[in-house]
Amino acid sequence: MKKILIVSANPTTTDKLRLDEEVRKIQEGLQRSRSRDKFELITKWAVRPDDLRRALLDHNPHIIHFSGHGGGNQGLALENNTGQMQLVSTESLARLFKLFKDKIECVLLNACYSEVQAESIYQHINCVVGMNRAIGDRAAIKFAVGFYDALGADRSYEDAYEFGCSAIDLESIPESSTPVLKSRNNPQGAISAKETIPDSEIKLAVSLENPEGQVALNSAFYVERSPIEVDCYEAILQPGALIRIKAPRQMGKTSLMSRVLHHASQHGYQTAPVNFQSADAEFLANLDQFLQWFCASITYELNLPDKLDEYWKGVLGSKNKCTNYFQRYLLPAINSPIALGLDEVDEVFKHPIIAADFFGLLRAWHERSKNETVWKNLRLVIVHSKEVYIPLNINQSPFNVGLPIELPYLNQIQIQDLVQRHGLNWSDSQIKELMTLVGGHPYLVRVALYEIARGRMTLENLQKIAATEEGPYSDHLRRHWLNLQEDAELLAAVKQAMMANHAVDVGTTEAFKLRSMGLVKFQGNQVVPLCELYRQYFCDRLGIKN
Repeated sequence: MKKILIVSANPTTTDKLRLDEEVRKIQEGLQRSRSRDKFELITKWAVRPDDLRRALLDHNPHIIHFSGHGGGNQGLALENNTGQMQLVSTESLARLFKLFKDKIECVLLNACYSEVQAESIYQHINCVVGMNRAIGDRAAIKFAVGFYDALGADRSYEDAYEFGCSAIDLESIPESSTPVLKSRNNPQGAISAKETIPDSEIKLAVSLENPEGQVALNSAFYVERSPIEVDCYEAILQPGALIRIKAPRQMGKTSLMSRVLHHASQHGYQTAPVNFQSADAEFLANLDQFLQWFCASITYELNLPDKLDEYWKGVLGSKNKCTNYFQRYLLPAINSPIALGLDEVDEVFKHPIIAADFFGLLRAWHERSKNETVWKNLRLVIVHSKEVYIPLNINQSPFNVGLPIELPYLNQIQIQDLVQRHGLNWSDSQIKELMTLVGGHPYLVRVALYEIARGRMTLENLQKIAATEEGPYSDHLRRHWLNLQEDAELLAAVKQAMMANHAVDVGTTEAFKLRSMGLVKFQGNQVVPLCELYRQYFCDRLGIKN
């Protein structure tokens, strides 16, 4: 009997991973396999360095599976006595595994950027799997399931690796090349720990992307903010689902929406994205014309013939006609659930009369999905930036039901991930300097890394010119400045926030509006500038000595 020791760690200071789901699916796969009696599964949770050493001594396993976070050259993230992150170096891990080289047959490091550790451990263990870049939760789980399903079918470790990669591919997840095998039974696929790839070659191998607009589905630069993606993927498959995605501009809302719709399409759903910025002004001036435009847009996206003339007759009001169009035509015409992605609904907020009726209609459809079969097939993803200040009856608003998603700023581990994806080798201090400058804002971070990875500037140079017209953020900053000048109260509030060296109270409404713009963040009920970039720029524009 072969012992499989699964050790996992998800420190409180790191993003939450679905480690329990990974272990559960591994167990299920092995239990249903024909060779289930050949394996014993041992799990250790919240592992500290001492726990790892003792587990190896106590159980003497044949296979070691680590599930958690990796930090590239910094090591693997275990926990300390208080549950916070404690990085274990590559050298210490290799030294530990060397003591078990006559027993351990295979090591699987299911953690981001763990190829560094895999190379060192491979000096002593004949078969090691690591990850050559960041790997998302879904891909990590699929790889593990495919790997152990193959072992349960008496396949070799090398075959199990291939089945793991195939499991990722079959789910249309673009990460099947992330796991890397190092095996002495497969010399061509093994990389000696003594071999190193020069930084210059890594940079040449990185295909950079201009950080404008939404991040493509197959992009190597989309960073998952776990567990948000998984929560959305699960929610969209529920009858009558309603997901609300809110964040300031350029935070990745549309990129997330497109991934949710793509996930739905992979499960046989029809999808229809609608961007309300594409609606002509004439449609936003009249409810009847607006609802016709909305129905026509959905019809076009679903590739169905337009039947507005047939349903837009009689004395029924516009909302009833719109409802009938969906209930009697669109929903029955598609023999599967329909997922609608409603992007930039902030445009509707500008027209309160239309907004109240339209959003009330969405809420009514959501309520009908609880009892009426035809409406269960309608799934909604609503995307917006601003707070909802339009007067909506609490029972007629779609903004207090469903799954609320508020996208957070990137943390240090996620920024480190992006740094490595851009082929850069930065120290912790450099990453902290970038975070101080741009505050973890995804777009601002990607612009910085894109320019630096292209060799157009250094981090030091960026810090000097970022808040000027010479810098790469000039258009972004100018847009904020022009928007603020249209509202005297907001301009006064941002001046108060930027000139203070501590958190300040600028008023509830102004605080929420500035946060919706992404210019400040809350500390309790008070606000501080999101980042040094905004402080420097607005202090200069407002004539404040900073």
